[in-house]
Amino acid sequence: MKVIKVLLIIGLIAAAFLKLGPVLAAENNFTAEKIIAKSRLAFYYTGKDMKAKVFMELINKGGRKRIRDLVMLRKNEQKGGNQKYFMYFYKPADVRGITFMVYKYPDRDDDRWLFIPAINLVKRIAANDKYSSFVGSDFTYEDISGRKPTEDTHTLLRQEKLNGKESFVIESIPKKTSVYTKRISWIDKKTYLPLKEEFYDKQNELYRVFEALVIKDIDGFPTVTGRVMRNVKTGHRTEVTLRAVQYNLGIEDNLFSERYLRRPPLKWIR
Repeated sequence: MKVIKVLLIIGLIAAAFLKLGPVLAAENNFTAEKIIAKSRLAFYYTGKDMKAKVFMELINKGGRKRIRDLVMLRKNEQKGGNQKYFMYFYKPADVRGITFMVYKYPDRDDDRWLFIPAINLVKRIAANDKYSSFVGSDFTYEDISGRKPTEDTHTLLRQEKLNGKESFVIESIPKKTSVYTKRISWIDKKTYLPLKEEFYDKQNELYRVFEALVIKDIDGFPTVTGRVMRNVKTGHRTEVTLRAVQYNLGIEDNLFSERYLRRPPLKWIR
């Protein structure tokens, strides 16, 4: 009789789980497209606006370092929509005073401008330059301002732990010609921040790896304050640290103009 009772209890529990299963699946209907879209918002659209001091170290295979010291400003016109970036460089001396500005659009190519004070020139950066190195680093212009989810076909490969964090592992394959054939992303299931990304070249060989080294809670927003991009083929890497990160400061929209590329307001670049 005891055996029968135990079997009945097990049967009831199993039936309950079978009924609950479809509900849980519906509530957790995660598609690769939705995960990538949420990750983009978490990584590139935090807050209404943002200011951060950015310290970059460009490190070659032998350990020799070069630095980039800058201030970055960002403003969202709407969550997931149009967005503007402004960057002012302090160090080294040969890039001091250089400013970089980006207008991001959800439905067309970004607009990018670079002001070079040494020749007093504002240069428009064409959309096909988005894979070029950003100021000599291992990050591209696209890495700085983000990539639209609709430009790739996304597939959820699996779910696994990375450095103790539960993550989605997603493969993204460009729909059009790109410098890489695929990207594999590990996305934190809790914060939706990218923990790691692998980029594969046209020979389908791994050539770049991004990692989030430090994640901090700033004003209630999980923020990647330490990150690295490695070129596994050359041995070169770029380490980035964000300091004095602030959100929702009320940055004026007119700051993002050619006028202020040449003469940025001191209160925003200090």
